[in-house]
Amino acid sequence: MFMIQRIFMTFLCLLGFAAPALASEVDDTLGITPPRLSYIDGDISYLRPGADDWDSALLNTPVAVGDEIYAGDKAGFELQTDARAFVRADERTRLALVNQTPGFLQFRVTTGHVSLDLRELDPGMTIEVATPDAVFRINHEGYYRLDVGDDTQFISRRGGIATVIPAGGQAFMIQPSEEIVVRSGNPVQVETYVAPELDQWDRWNYARSDDLLDAVSARYLPPGVYGANDLDNNGTWRVVSDYGPVWIPDHVSDGWAPYSTGIWAWDPVFEWTWIDDAPWGWAPFHYGRWVSINGIWAWAPGPVVRQRPPYSPALVAFFSSGDRVSGGIGISTPGLFWVSLSWGEPVIPWWGRQEFRGKRWWGGWHGPRVVNDSTYRNAGQHNAVAFAARDHFGRPDDHVRQVDRFQWRDMDRVKGALPVRPGPESVSFGMRKGVQPPPEVDKRPVVVTRPPQAVRQPWQNPGQQTRQSPQVQFKVVPSPKPNEPALSRPEYGQQGAGERPRPAPLPRYRELRQQQVTVPVQRVDVQPKAELKPVRPATPVTREVQPAREVPRIREVQPPPVTRRDAAGQPPARAEPPQSRVRDERRDLPGKPANRMYRGGEKDDQGNGPDRRDH
Repeated sequence: MFMIQRIFMTFLCLLGFAAPALASEVDDTLGITPPRLSYIDGDISYLRPGADDWDSALLNTPVAVGDEIYAGDKAGFELQTDARAFVRADERTRLALVNQTPGFLQFRVTTGHVSLDLRELDPGMTIEVATPDAVFRINHEGYYRLDVGDDTQFISRRGGIATVIPAGGQAFMIQPSEEIVVRSGNPVQVETYVAPELDQWDRWNYARSDDLLDAVSARYLPPGVYGANDLDNNGTWRVVSDYGPVWIPDHVSDGWAPYSTGIWAWDPVFEWTWIDDAPWGWAPFHYGRWVSINGIWAWAPGPVVRQRPPYSPALVAFFSSGDRVSGGIGISTPGLFWVSLSWGEPVIPWWGRQEFRGKRWWGGWHGPRVVNDSTYRNAGQHNAVAFAARDHFGRPDDHVRQVDRFQWRDMDRVKGALPVRPGPESVSFGMRKGVQPPPEVDKRPVVVTRPPQAVRQPWQNPGQQTRQSPQVQFKVVPSPKPNEPALSRPEYGQQGAGERPRPAPLPRYRELRQQQVTVPVQRVDVQPKAELKPVRPATPVTREVQPAREVPRIREVQPPPVTRRDAAGQPPARAEPPQSRVRDERRDLPGKPANRMYRGGEKDDQGNGPDRRDH
């Protein structure tokens, strides 16, 4: 029956009888996908404008303009800015996002070590990194390394080309495999050197990116969706007749449902945004739809179209009990209910321009559209509806609870802005206090080509500053024009012994084949009925063992423990989590396994034959 309805709805959409989508599906926010905090190692602190103090960072946090991140001792973090672009920071690094518009991304680094591994960059995209003595502009793929201390060093590799504009305002070109040193002073001095050899930090970055980009899940995702590697490591792809490829998480608690384990945080652009506790909690909560198949939750990204889908802060439907209480379902206080959207159901935006809010929207969804949204299919599933009291929603002491029996007809469907006012506690994420960065770098001025975007939260008065708001000074310098003639080169520095040593040429593959060791087999003549004795070679066989190439070890990312604070600043006692279960391909999962087999077959029932499964 459902299949017939789906075909009928598709037919209506093709004929144009379906309710039209928003006349203009273009909004300023739709061209922006925020960077996500995709990796945390050690003590990482986070500060969003409007917060009173630094908090420990949360994995998969969408980074907003004005946010600052600090890595403590022996710590590091990663921001994913595109499906194949990463910004990583080593210990004692303070980084901030100061501007983001379509085609432009601007960071500020006042101290520390940052790498930008840009395997792919959209045409016309510019990434700018502001530092105390110069600003660096990048609009070409490559690998870039930045070290900010008393002086600033910038290195380009893998064909990377960039521009440096020191505080004096004269722009210089940075060529591939080059190091630029900007020395503090009045005026600042810019010198150029040959890029040094890769160090341990560079090799780790190379290996990390290689591992992230070799993801099977990328086959099932539209371009530009982050987190394919997370899906590889935490779930299984199946093919279901009604939905196509769906992804099923491996580790979930009994009674788990989408959007039930996480927090709502206030974002200055997208407003109320869901941050899930799961380490894979990015793509399944900002794209696609969730479906329940025979009682098993599966994430359906929908038909893959080679078009970048717009980002959504969450894909849920909201209901409000108003000032009423719902004693029939065990709820004794007014609040908000939400449920994940199912196959083809539209989202009612609570963010964006006024003419965009409150209207049905299928942004990024290229499958059939359900135009009769008077009911939501997932609302009838066990524990699928979540609830938070109005005075706890988006607060450090929020208590998200799941509702088994949801009477949606008794609720008011929320269309537009949510009836919850944010406050300073809505941007601290309710986590434990984070490590404090050195105060001497708070007011360090930086050089930019574009003034930073002003960020003011709804509860702040114009010009109001919080206790932790840095009083950063920005020196604006002109940026090179696109049709400007070739830029000049910086002065060559003191080369000393000259360029770095020339590496040995790589051998041809046939030479490597010839180096393979062949162990001669010693023939033994065996006489009939003679006693067989162990045969040992007369002389030991000597093999020349080449040292194995060192590959930096990539540590598994473990999500930080969630310790939300109560009103007194103390972490409340938490109940023991329910027993989790692990799903694997041996269980009776819905549909058929997705095509994860290499050409060449698999082992037969007796265990013979090549085993070419892609693990």
